[in-house]
Amino acid sequence: MSSTFHGLQVAKRGMDAQQAALYTIGHNVSNANTPGYTRQRVSLETFPAYPAPGMNQTGAAGQIGMGVEASTVERIRDTFLDTQYRDETIKVGYWDARAGALEKMEEIMNEPTEDGLSAVFNQFFESIQDVASHPSEAGARSVMIERAEAVGDTFSYLSTSLKTIQGDLQNERDVAVTQVNSVLEQINNVNQQIQNVEPNGYLPNDLYDERDRLLDEISKFMPVSLEYTKSSGNASATSEGVVTVQLQTSQGPITLLDGKTHQVNAISLTTNQDSYVTEIHIGDEIRNPESFPKGKLKGLIEASGYIDNSGDKTGVYASMIDDLDEMAYEFVNWFNDKHQQGITLDGDNGVSFFNEIFQKEGAATGIVIADKIKQNTNNIAAASGAAGTDRQGDGQNAHLLSQFRQKVLINSGNQAVSLDGFYQSVIGQMSVDAQQANRLKSNSETLQGAVEQRRQSTSAVSLDEEMTNMIQFQHAYNASARMVTMIDEMLDKIVNGLGTGGR
Repeated sequence: MSSTFHGLQVAKRGMDAQQAALYTIGHNVSNANTPGYTRQRVSLETFPAYPAPGMNQTGAAGQIGMGVEASTVERIRDTFLDTQYRDETIKVGYWDARAGALEKMEEIMNEPTEDGLSAVFNQFFESIQDVASHPSEAGARSVMIERAEAVGDTFSYLSTSLKTIQGDLQNERDVAVTQVNSVLEQINNVNQQIQNVEPNGYLPNDLYDERDRLLDEISKFMPVSLEYTKSSGNASATSEGVVTVQLQTSQGPITLLDGKTHQVNAISLTTNQDSYVTEIHIGDEIRNPESFPKGKLKGLIEASGYIDNSGDKTGVYASMIDDLDEMAYEFVNWFNDKHQQGITLDGDNGVSFFNEIFQKEGAATGIVIADKIKQNTNNIAAASGAAGTDRQGDGQNAHLLSQFRQKVLINSGNQAVSLDGFYQSVIGQMSVDAQQANRLKSNSETLQGAVEQRRQSTSAVSLDEEMTNMIQFQHAYNASARMVTMIDEMLDKIVNGLGTGGR
């Protein structure tokens, strides 16, 4: 038969188990507002009954229960929801980077407004029409020069501002690479701590939470896949083990962190003299930026500029800066050519209105009115015809110049378009890209929020639920304690009450 103290042991196990559950509830409540914390629960299991089957078992009527034990403390977490959340986080990171870059670009281009490049062009060509109507008036000629300076200043301002934001994006891109490498190192450190704990049979739930938080963070920058390896020794069957993190690319996975060897393959960027990304190194692997998978890092690379597979510069800001240089180059050369064909107010052959620009790169910051034009407004070639004749009232060439913006052709794609058409196409494409980025960012954030809500409903701490469980386990603890008191009274009767009849 079982020991006289059997009931005390059963009640003690009950108190220990309920006490462990209450301690876990206290841990949950304390971390209710801790980012990344997953609520925990104690797994209660029936203690093996007495007696155990065997040849020398006692002749008892049947097995007697031995109470309860707290087997493990586990996290309440759904790995499927984690995967869904990280998939949406990748999209949010990518589209957020693009949307932010395009939003800043729209603020700089400032179209359509009275202060944009298009409005400045309108004012310039209106001043040319005034010269065409009043070719001998010095005031109209002075206004034309002022408007031309405004065109050059606007081109320069737009190009310089875009390059400044591009530099900021390049810095943000480099910071993102540093963050990725830092997160990988942190995951590696947590892996090692987990590997030191699990072989002893414990579940390091708080370390699991920290690792999952870091995995959520790295998923903003790039798509990763995870592979878990069980720890050796006396590890629990529900232990997660160490994680290996791999970058998913179109050419196959690349190991960022090897959980078994604790080797971290850091990411680094190779750039040219303009800080455009030419290569991406992941350990010994090299990838072209064009083939790098989408995420916040790819979004920042695309925004700040990179060298594509053809060896050409591309990217959100690189393309806009190149388009402004293209416009400025064609504008200056065509305008100078037409202006040189005219006759000045003094009857001389026309000269270049702007200083010559010999290359497209940097043309937007190089629009300068020629000294001869600034020094003497009579050198504006408003007239047409032969040199040496009186052209005081002739504004024919100025009239042709005023129509310049509809006639000058710029190569765009496979066709030549006017200066107006080219600029409208550039601004239109920017607006379409910005709308798409904002729309997809919003959609991704909505889906991410929905998944996060489901994940929180599973894993987050509910104070109401914890209070209910607290009362439940408190009552169970009190009942076990009352059981100890009752057994104590029984034993008191046996020890002190029996055999006293003849006293």
